[in-house]
Amino acid sequence: MIKLQQDAEGFIRMKQHFPASTPITISFNDGTEGQFTGRQLNAAYDAALAEYRAQNHLDAKGFNRAAKKKSDPGNKIEFVRVDPGMGA
Repeated sequence: MIKLQQDAEGFIRMKQHFPASTPITISFNDGTEGQFTGRQLNAAYDAALAEYRAQNHLDAKGFNRAAKKKSDPGNKIEFVRVDPGMGA
């Protein structure tokens, strides 16, 4: 079992996918706890990554195909927004 804590902005730190069947407990800022599987959090991670890439005009692999200028090499995200009702 993995235990995570939501930060003040409503995010958890998640640098990569968790194993799909792993039970994960998140302690939310409002004092509640939620039980999730790795599969549920992986879906939230994938959605957050897709949103990040779309906002930054990156393709599905995270590359900027349009401009050939120097850009931020940070093609990854580390924080995923979570809320107590997302498992329903």
